[in-house]
Order: sequence, then C-alpha cells, then structure tokens
Amino acid sequence: MAQQPAPATQPAEATAQSEQKATQPAGDKPATPAQQPAATATQPAQNTQQPAQNGQQPAQNGQQPVQNGQQPATNAGQPAPDAVPDDATPPAQTQAADQLAKAGDELKGLTDRVEKAKDDDIALAEIKVQVDALAKQIIGVSVSTRPRLDEIKARLTELGDPPGEGQPPEADIVTAERKRLVAERSAINALTGEAEGLSIQATKLSNAITATRRALFSNTLLKNTEVSGAMFNDAVSATADETRVLTRSVTSWLSFAWNYKRVHLLTALFLSLLAALVFLAGSRRLFRPLIEHDITDEEPSYFRRLSVAFWSTMIPTLASAAFAVSSFFFLHSFNVLRSDIAPIVAITLGVSVVVFFITRLAQAVLSPRDARWRLVRVSDRGARMLMIAIFAMALVNGLDYLFGGVSEALGSPVVLTVVKSFVASIVIGLIIIASAWIRPTLRKDDDFDAHGRSWPRVVSIGLVLIGLSLIIAAASGYVGLARFIATQIIITGAVLVTMYIGILTGRAVAKQGAFGETAAGRYLERRYNLEQVALDQIGLAAGLSIYALVVLFFIPLILLQWGFQIADIESWAYRAVTEIKIGSITISLVGILAGILFFALGYVVTRFVQRWIDGNIMARSRVDAGVRNSIRTGIGYTGVGLAGLIGLSAAGIDLSNLALVAGALSLGVGFGLQNIVSNFVSGLILLVERPFKVGDWIVSGTTEGFVKRISVRATEIETFQHQSIMMPNSLLINASVGNWTHRNKLGRSEIAVTVTYASDPRRIMDLLSEIAAAHPMVLKNPSPTVGFTAFGDERMTFELRIYVADVLTGGGVRNDLRVSIYERFRDEGIGAPFPVKIEDVPVEDQTGIESHHPELVGEPKGATTAEARASTKATTSDRKTASAAPLDEERAVEEAGNRRAASRRSNPNR
Repeated sequence: MAQQPAPATQPAEATAQSEQKATQPAGDKPATPAQQPAATATQPAQNTQQPAQNGQQPAQNGQQPVQNGQQPATNAGQPAPDAVPDDATPPAQTQAADQLAKAGDELKGLTDRVEKAKDDDIALAEIKVQVDALAKQIIGVSVSTRPRLDEIKARLTELGDPPGEGQPPEADIVTAERKRLVAERSAINALTGEAEGLSIQATKLSNAITATRRALFSNTLLKNTEVSGAMFNDAVSATADETRVLTRSVTSWLSFAWNYKRVHLLTALFLSLLAALVFLAGSRRLFRPLIEHDITDEEPSYFRRLSVAFWSTMIPTLASAAFAVSSFFFLHSFNVLRSDIAPIVAITLGVSVVVFFITRLAQAVLSPRDARWRLVRVSDRGARMLMIAIFAMALVNGLDYLFGGVSEALGSPVVLTVVKSFVASIVIGLIIIASAWIRPTLRKDDDFDAHGRSWPRVVSIGLVLIGLSLIIAAASGYVGLARFIATQIIITGAVLVTMYIGILTGRAVAKQGAFGETAAGRYLERRYNLEQVALDQIGLAAGLSIYALVVLFFIPLILLQWGFQIADIESWAYRAVTEIKIGSITISLVGILAGILFFALGYVVTRFVQRWIDGNIMARSRVDAGVRNSIRTGIGYTGVGLAGLIGLSAAGIDLSNLALVAGALSLGVGFGLQNIVSNFVSGLILLVERPFKVGDWIVSGTTEGFVKRISVRATEIETFQHQSIMMPNSLLINASVGNWTHRNKLGRSEIAVTVTYASDPRRIMDLLSEIAAAHPMVLKNPSPTVGFTAFGDERMTFELRIYVADVLTGGGVRNDLRVSIYERFRDEGIGAPFPVKIEDVPVEDQTGIESHHPELVGEPKGATTAEARASTKATTSDRKTASAAPLDEERAVEEAGNRRAASRRSNPNR
C-alpha cells in the first residue's frame, strides 16, 4: 500500500509518536510539549500495513495483532525501562519511613519511662540524653530526603506545566513521568511533615523532663519537714531497727563469703592491697619531690609552696580514688558483693576519698606542723585549730552522706535520713560559729608561734551568720536546704580552693625564668642541655596544662555538687566538642583537633619521606645537589598540600566550599596579588627548569653570590660579603641571569701584564706560558694561552689566559701566578725601567673577589674584546703605578720620552 501522510487527528499519528518514543534510549531527554506535536503533525505514518499499536485498540477476533511474526508491540506507550512504576516507592523513601516509624515507637517508650521515673533525677537525666539523641536522628531523616526533593523539583521544572485546553497533547511518557514525580514529591513532603511532628514531640518531651527535674530539685531543697518530738522518737526506733538489719546483713554476707567464696574474697582483698601498694605507695615514691616538704629548704619560694600544696593534694587524692575504684572493681568482679552490700561499700569508699581530699587540702594550705610551707599567714595555734574545724566539718558531712546511703540501701524510713541530716546541719553550723572565735591572724612582724589576733570583723560576722543560717534552716524544717548549703560550704569550698591554688601554680610556672628553677627544669637543663628560652617554652606549656587540668577536673565536680548528673555533663561535653553553633555555623572541636592531628601526621611523614629519599636513594645514586634540592622541595610542597587537604576533610570542612575561597583568591590576584602569584609560578618554573641550582654562582643585575635556597616565592642568594639577599623569583625569570657553574665548574681566568717597550714580546709570551704550565692547578687541556693585547703610550700589554677545573679556586690560582710572574720577571730583569702591573680582567674584578681597589670593581661591561679591556686597564693602571726603579733608570725613561716628543714635533702628522 502506498505511504501517505496521516493527518494530525488520526490514530496513526499517535502510533508513530509512541513508536518513536519507545525506541528512544532510557536516558534521552524527551522533546518539550511545544515541539513534539509539531513534529508529529509532519511525520508520515510508516508501516501502515500494520495495525495501530498504541496500546489502546483491542485486538480483533480475540487475537492481538502480530508484527512480522514477532511478539505484539504492546509497550509502545510505556515509559523508559528505568522509570519507576507509579505505585512503586523508592527504596530511600521506604527506609526513611521505616526510620520514622521506629523513632515514633521509641519516643512513645521514652514518654512512658518519663512517667514512671518522674521522681528519679538520675533516670530522668539519662532519658533526656536519649530524647535529645532521638530528636537529632529524626532531623537527620528529614534532611536526608532534601536532595531527592530538589532533584524532583528540578525535573518538574524541565518538564514544564501540562498542556492547557486547546494545546496539542504531550507524550504519554511525559505525562506518566510527571505523575510519578508529583506523587513522589507528595510522599516526601508527607515524610518531612511526619519528621517535623516527631521532632516537635521530642523537643516538648525534653523540655518537660527539664521542668520536672527542676521542680524535683526545688522540692528537695525547699521541702518543709515538721520538726517535733514525735519525729525524733520515730527516728530513734528506726535507728535501732536499722542497726539490727545492718548487723544481720553484714554478718550474713561475711559468713556467706567466707564459707562459700573464700578464694574469691581473699583474691579480691589481695588485689585491693596490691592496688593500694601500687597507687598509694608508688605515687608517693614516684612523686616524692613534688609532694613532700624539703626540710633543707629554709625559705621556700612562694612558687615552690604553691606547687607542693597543689600536687600534695592532687596526687594522693587521685591515688586514693584509684585505689577505691580498683577495690570495688575487684570485689564486684569476683561476685563477692551482694546487691544490698554493694551500695554500702561503694558509698563508704567514696566518702573516705572525699574526707581524705579535704584533709589533705587543709594540711597543704595550713601546714600546721611546718610554718615555712604555709600558704596563708596564720599562727601555729590558729592553723591547728582551723585544721581541726575543717576536718570535723568534713567528717560530719561525710558521715551524714554515709548513713544516708546505708539507710537508702537498707530501705529504712525517710524520717531517719531527715533526722541524720538535721543533726549534721546543726553540728556543722555550730562548728562554723565556733570558728569565728578562733584567733589565727598575725601582724606583719609577728612570728608564727606568736598568739594570733581575731578575724577581721567582716569575716567573723560572716562566719556567725552562715552558721546561724544553717541552724535556723534546719530548725525551721528545711533540712534539705540546710544539708545542701553545708555540703557546698565544705566540698565546693574545698574544690574552689584547690582550683585557685592550681591556677596560681600554673601562672607561677608559666612566668619567664620560673620553670628553670624547678626540679624538673633543672633536670631537663642538665639532661638535654636546654637553654633558658626552651625552658621558658616548656614552662608555658606546663602552665597551660595545669590550667586545662584544673578546668577539666574540677568544673565537673562542682556541677555534680550542684545537682547535675553525669549524663548532663557528658551531654554538655559532647556538644561542646562536636556542636558549637555560632549563628548558622557549626564548629566541631573534635573535628578541628582531628584535622590538626592528621595534618601534623602528614607533615611528619612528608619530612620523613624527604629525608629518606634524599639520604638513601639520591645520595647513593650520586644525584646532583641541585636535582636533590628540587626533588626534596617538590616532595615537601606536595606532601604538605596533601596533608592540608586531609586535615581540612578530617576537620569537617567541605572542600567544595573552597571554590568560594578560590574565587576570592582570583579576585585578589586581579587586584593586588599579581606579584605573589607571579613569584609562586616563577618558583615552580625554577624548580622544574633548573636554570641554576643550590650552590651555583650566579649574577643578576647588581646581585652576585651563591644560591643557598630556592623556594616558591623567593631565592636566597649569599653574597661574597656573607649577606643573604632574598630575590623574588619573578626577577630571576624575567631578567638575564649569569651562572658561572651552570653545567660544570670549568672556568677561565685572565691576568693582564704590562711591560716596557724595551722587553722582547716573544720572550714575555714564552715566560708567561712557562709560568702557567708550571702551576699544578692550571689545566693542560684547554692549554693556557698568552696574547699580545694592546700597545700603550709607554708600555705593552699582554694577557695570560688559563683554565681551572673549579672556577671557585680561580682566585687562589691567580694569586699564585701573580707572585710567580713578579719573581720571574724580577730575576729576568724585565720591566726596567718601567714598573710591572698585574691585575685581573674586568670580568673577574666585577665578582668582587680579592679586589683590594674598590675603584676597579664595577668597570663597564661593554668591552667585547680582550684588547679593549686590557687597554682600559692599562689606562687605569697608569694613574696608580708607583715607580721603584733606580735613578739611572728614571733618567733613561726621561731621555726616551724627550726623544719621542722631539720626533712628534718634527713630524706632526705622525
């Protein structure tokens, strides 16, 4: 059948259009709606013998049309093979939906746990940390869908809006893709909305936990208990019951452990004693110079007293804490402790460490036995009384917490804990009031064993008021508040005093010249021969380390005393090192430290590779020094660059953002960094092209000397006066540079010799050749030559040209030849009555080596022949030569001059 064009309204048009789309590659971009109908209208209907295969016409006679005996073409209107069906969900969205569903279940579980633990501050703190982590996870799921949403929006923009009424229809594949993208966008928006809802719920739950903990803390402090006789009667009976229960529990536990777990008990006790030996005795032996008073030191410095006070408090306290932790660990690991005994053992060890810490601090500050090491100026009796008062308060407060922990572990009535805290608060208040009547202060000229004076009125009144406030608060029923205040006075006060001593110690050790006076400084100076500058730098590092120790160790202790939990501190610390937000910028200290660490590691590896390649491979291969320098420099810059990129990536900096930096740099180059970039590129060219290398003798303009170092910005040149000149690389690239030792060190030297006309020229030339040949450092090939270079007014000029293997030795060779020429000419009688002048040629003189006549240095460089240069020298030497000839030789010279003058007068045209 003949092929005829099909009208735009016939089904053949749709068939051809569908076939054309079906044969397109999956990744091809479909034609826009504005272009596709026009192309279809002009496309002939091909293969009109085949039925229209648009996927919509039913098959006739119950059979589907078949094309050339092949399978029916029913997929002409389907989308590309990689297209996702309309009812299919992408895997990323499925995963996000699963994560959100799991997060919702976890949020419900955490909400239930909050309701159950509303009276447990420790549990609430842990739950809050989990809620905050869950909120971050939910936000992360929402953020993970944004890239796909942006892709969908971009693709929908490319497809454009669907055709309106009266416009040609678009291809079915375009319509299907638009529907699929719109559905996927709706699903992503639904997931985003669900994530935002869960995030809001998590935030509300976190805020509710914070409010609950704040209310719990306030209720604990401000809870009022009625103080009456009945309360004390109940407490007495409860005390008797608790004593019986405690005795029975401890006795049964010891009996059970000895009868059934004797080996485990003895092993745990042995390991605990071993831990005590290691931590307590070992620390005392290892750090004895830091923690013990030197009895031979009659007047210890203030820095020494501070140092001993700080370390004599910190080191034994840390050792005792390590011993307590290890003892509990061994007892618990060997299953020796029962569930009711373990809390009692733990709180006993903890209270012991706290009381030990406060006692050591009081001894370090007051030093009641040795006034020389006392940090505060108080009398000996006052120091002892204050020591007793501080120890008594620490002991009473520790026993209060110990008895409270025992009551909690045994399940005793709350009234017993209240009465114990009441008694402890009253006793601590009375001790503080009694401290106001201690007379510890001294005058400036009083000795330490003198009777002290009363506190200043402000201090004594303050002590009385603090003690009365504790007593009044406890008597009014606010036992929790009184106990809290007493604990802060004792423990927080001790921590603050220790921090202050530590800060003073760090400041003192960081002062200039202070570290060298310490035992550690003297040892380092003696062991490593360090100078004072190095010791000061070590002292500065030591001072900063002490600051860091004080902050990182004592700040958490203060926070724990003020009601915060370990989970709170861990959460804050994690945020401080990972998520410091400044506006929209998030800074991670861990990332920054990791980046610095990786950069330092890469720098060290680069320097090691440089030294290894230079010292092992290139040194054994006898590579030229200039090549070695270029390779070493190239490895250095490449390694440092890679280390910098790795460090930036480890620090969490997106390298794609460096495009902004590159743009800023390009703008800077266009305005004011042309010279820097020019020098940098010129340095790379010098390292690769190597027109000169390290050690070469170069001349550029008025600068001349030896190349000492080639960097990417400038080249260091050392002149003959040992002056270092940093010459920008661009000047060495753009200007002419003379290199005396470019390919080799072979060089030629010239010595000009002037003699009178009475001398035989050939004899002079033979003598100069013999003198040059006799010198051992003058090369035989090329052989030395002698030239008759110029006629002077009263003398002839000859030039001796020699070659030396090393041009750097040319100065010494010329010096030897001048001496030999002078001695040989004197023996031969040459030069009389005219003097002999020996000097360097201008090229040698311009180097500045061995020139004793500044006026001869820097002569014009325009002379192109040796004769012209020698003539210039002869003219200069006429003004500087002094005659040493005898009187008869002077008369002969005068007569010869008169004869030549008469001859010129008789023949003016001569």
